[in-house]
Amino acid sequence: MGKIWAVANQKGGVGKSTTVVNLGAYLGSRDFNILCVDIDPQGNTTTGFGIKKKNVSLSSYDVLLGKTRIQDAIIHTDYKNVSILPATEALAGGEIELINIENRVNRLKMQLLTCRLDYDYILIDCPPALGLITLNGLVACDKIIVPMLAEFFALEGLSQLVNTIKIVKTNYNPSIDIEGILFTMYVGRYNLTAQVVNEVNKYFAKEVYKTVIPRNVALSEAPSHGKPIMYYDRSSRGCEAYETFCSEFLARIRQRGKK
Repeated sequence: MGKIWAVANQKGGVGKSTTVVNLGAYLGSRDFNILCVDIDPQGNTTTGFGIKKKNVSLSSYDVLLGKTRIQDAIIHTDYKNVSILPATEALAGGEIELINIENRVNRLKMQLLTCRLDYDYILIDCPPALGLITLNGLVACDKIIVPMLAEFFALEGLSQLVNTIKIVKTNYNPSIDIEGILFTMYVGRYNLTAQVVNEVNKYFAKEVYKTVIPRNVALSEAPSHGKPIMYYDRSSRGCEAYETFCSEFLARIRQRGKK
């Protein structure tokens, strides 16, 4: 049965979509069957895999609102072993429509139960806000990956997310936990970077990934070409970083399995 990972942070612009796209692509290249679930109305994961949103007829909006089965909305990407449940702008209105629907926080979970046996890993790209759509991602997942910047305000965002997870754990999903914190857009020469990393390590030493994702031009360019970094520029620092992160991600899973 496929494990479900939500990639979440209540702050925007921290690399959630970049992480879903590139971790998904690397896992697929290692012969794992991957489903990326885009529930962010911005649809950056969808675009990152080269899917043109104007050509999408069924999306995560239709799945969450119960208008279609998830199997009918999933698209196979051009990249090895990677499929996607795409998002379009229609999802922006889904937040309001979900309010009056029965089991509104369990919509994604119920749909994923019908297909999770088909995948090794399912990665959910959550919106940068706490609402019903994000809540659906947190209720549906087994664990959370938190991409974050090594900046002062990111600490506040992490604190808010931890509080949210406690609420979800108590009321909806007792198995949910932060599996790992991934520093993105990392610039090691800044003094503030070291201060933030040290502060996070005080409280989340076991959760912080050793791999950091650097600020990298190729990583910024790749989405505009609809390609994960490994298919866009294999010689880039961003490509090397996400490949290393994928290895660390899998190593943690194997280590947990031995306990």
